[in-house]
Amino acid sequence: MSQSSDPAPGAKFVPPVETTASDFDGLDTYLDYRASELEADAAPDMAHRLKSGPLAMVETAFLASTAALIWLVNTYFPPGPILRLLFPLPMALVYLRWGPRAAWMSALVSGLLLSVLMGPPRSLLFLMPYALLGVQLGFLWARRANWYISIGAGSLLGSLGFFFRLWLMSLLIGEDLWVYLTTQVTQMLNWGLERLVGLGILEVGVLGQANVEAIQLLALVSVLASNVVYLFSVHLAAWLLLGRLGAKIPAPPGWVQDLLKD
Repeated sequence: MSQSSDPAPGAKFVPPVETTASDFDGLDTYLDYRASELEADAAPDMAHRLKSGPLAMVETAFLASTAALIWLVNTYFPPGPILRLLFPLPMALVYLRWGPRAAWMSALVSGLLLSVLMGPPRSLLFLMPYALLGVQLGFLWARRANWYISIGAGSLLGSLGFFFRLWLMSLLIGEDLWVYLTTQVTQMLNWGLERLVGLGILEVGVLGQANVEAIQLLALVSVLASNVVYLFSVHLAAWLLLGRLGAKIPAPPGWVQDLLKD
């Protein structure tokens, strides 16, 4: 005989609720909808959420060795300015994918690897400014800074890297290369003015007007301008390459997109 399952006296009978597949489908749709809303409302600077795990470690090590290999190949077999555009991109990609800690680790690992392969001076020339520039660009791109801000900040860091390079080479050689270069340029400019005066193209009053201070100021402006052009080229390369790797950077200004369309 089967035992009866009558409810206890005084208990309220609740009829069973039948669930169908459509109810679960609606629940899944609701969860997906809520997840998309949360992703849409997330701040742009959270696009580089910190992650951990073997994949982050492998990618960080791989991109750090890639940056060191690009610098190594460009040093001994320079193909022109093409590889120079790629110097800061591995660190920027690490920042966009895995966050600031992984980006700093990739910069440090690439510097240590180059120190073993090429010596500490060459590794310092890579760390300042290119490795730091990659971390800076990743920081700004992750926060969706426009191109004017990232190019301006990168140009300042690149100019500091140029003078750091001059200071390091001057320290190793034992001579102030900045003063030497500006003096040589001043002498060449004065020689050119003398030739133009001798040919009657210029007046005699222009002789002696080229001084070291004016040449140094012109050199500062030219260094900053060259870094602006370099950072603009790096942004174009990153916009074309990193988007295909799942790490999009902010879109270029409208006039740049119009030029690329034309």
